[in-house]
Parts: sequence; structure tokens; C-alpha cells
Amino acid sequence: MVDGPVVTVRGEAYREVAPEIARFTVTALARDKDREVTLTRLAERAAAIRVLLDGHGSAVDRRETGELRVRPELKRSGERVVAYHGSVTTTVTVTDFAALGELMLRLADQDQVSVAGPWWSLRPDSPVHREARQAAIAEALSRAREYAEALGARVTGLIELSDSGMAAQPMTFRAAGFTGTTEAGGGPEIDLDPQQQTVQAAVEARFAISEPVLD
Repeated sequence: MVDGPVVTVRGEAYREVAPEIARFTVTALARDKDREVTLTRLAERAAAIRVLLDGHGSAVDRRETGELRVRPELKRSGERVVAYHGSVTTTVTVTDFAALGELMLRLADQDQVSVAGPWWSLRPDSPVHREARQAAIAEALSRAREYAEALGARVTGLIELSDSGMAAQPMTFRAAGFTGTTEAGGGPEIDLDPQQQTVQAAVEARFAISEPVLD
């Protein structure tokens, strides 16, 4: 139990920063009446994706194979198989945003390949999170001192500090669109605008203060 007056405040901090990573998915597809042909085509297209990603090694931070699916397509009535569908999805994490658009377009230009994304974000261990928490604590202390000064008192100690949580805005995609074929006869280009990421932190704090001067 605390003897003496107490002031309870909330400290908040808001940061808007550039994203640190971008993720997108690339899916290889295959379909044929023959199962072995479907599997062969799927393996070849997945291998082509790997080769293309290998060629952008410095830009690709991580790649992870996700869902692999092979399923039969049945005739409307009965169990007779009319075709086989196959797909394999890879999630790609990129740190070099200058190469991101070109990489995604080159992947999308492959036969029977779909690309989705990107989704922008900060790294989980980004120092921005720590800075936001520290700024929220500093604001809580500043508020407590303001209240104490208004009462002719001063902050004498910290009683309790709790984290009210922090959150980042959902990751979204913004693209400027295709710019068309270059004069040199190259392929299409696309400009990607990384979306700013917002990070918020909040704390609840209780401070002991000296006896107010209320005269």
C-alpha cells in the first residue's frame, strides 16, 4: 500500500517509418490428363522459379516453400479422373526494394506461374519497436511531472508501470502500375511504392508525488 498522493497517467508514442522487408508469394501451376506429366511439369516450373530466385540472391533475404498440392479433377458424375492439378507456393522475403518490381514481373512472366503481393512490414526485432516503447515511457513521466507541477508538487517515485500493448498497421500493397515497354525493347516495368509502417506503443504508469500545495 502506498502512503501519500499518487498520480496515474498514460504514455503513448506513434512512429511512422519506412518498411524494412517485403513479402510476396509465387505459385507454380500444372494441369494435365496424365498424373506423371502433371508432376513433371510442376517440378520443372518450380525448378525454374528457384533458378530465377537464385539469380537475385543479394536481393532475396529468405524463401520458404509452403503448400504443395496435387489433386485429381473428377468427372461430374462418378469417380473417373479427367485431369490432375498441381501447385506449389513459395513465400519470398525481399530487402532490396529496388529489385522487387523487376523480380516479381520476371516471375509472373514464367509459364503457368501466379504472383501475389507484396506485403510490407518491419522486422520483428526492428529497433523501432523499442524506440516507441521508450518514447511512451518518457511521455508518461513527462505527463506525471506536469500534473505534479500543476499541484505544486513533484514526482518522488515510480509505483507501477504496465505495458498497454503496441501495434503495427496491417501490411498492404500499393503499386504505381505498369510503365510499358522501354524504348530499348525491354519488357514491362512496374514501380512499387513501399507503404509507410505505423508503430504505436502505450504504457500505464502510477507515480508517487509529494504533498500538493493547494493554497
